[in-house]
Amino acid sequence: MDILKQMAEAVIAGDAEHCVSLAKQAMENNLDPVEVIQQGFSKGMDTVGGKFESGEMFLPEMMQAAEAMKGGVAVLKPAIESTGSGSLTEFGKAVLATIQGDMHDIGKNIVKLLLSTSGFEIIDLGKDVKVAVIIDKAEEIHADVIGVSALMTTTMGYMPELIQELQELGIKEELPVMVGGAPVTEEWAKEIGADGYAKDAVGAVRTAKGLAKK
Repeated sequence: MDILKQMAEAVIAGDAEHCVSLAKQAMENNLDPVEVIQQGFSKGMDTVGGKFESGEMFLPEMMQAAEAMKGGVAVLKPAIESTGSGSLTEFGKAVLATIQGDMHDIGKNIVKLLLSTSGFEIIDLGKDVKVAVIIDKAEEIHADVIGVSALMTTTMGYMPELIQELQELGIKEELPVMVGGAPVTEEWAKEIGADGYAKDAVGAVRTAKGLAKK
């Protein structure tokens, strides 16, 4: 079987050991590490995302698949960095944070894992992060997308504050914002002027890619 197909299937199966073994095999065969990731592991993760959305897979299985891919990518990463053969971050940089006052970060961490296996460099600011801190970091690194989450209705109010501050600084167009979290709805996201919304981690990857491409 083609090694790229095997990689995709190992990710779908959530088999971290096999992913690592296949990555080492790819290196021994002098295959392009970036192509291996994009045409092998990432294809498997795309399938996993589709299965999750259709209800064929559940969150623990999706997380297992993402962790398996992460193990394989870790083997290939040094080769990419040493040869300069390409970049794993084809979609650029994403700044993630749980908004000010909110201590919940499980959802953000799931989004972080999936984005990191989908072509983004992640700058995770953690939880209970002030609006000014998010903006400063996004400006500093020239982020391609900002992702903020809230799990409480009492902290959601900081999301429109973030967007308003970006507008007042005149940098809203440069720093697209996507929002999510249990109490956040698509309608509310539009109302506050967010550039994107996602109800789950798979949707967040799709939304982030769309915003980064713009």
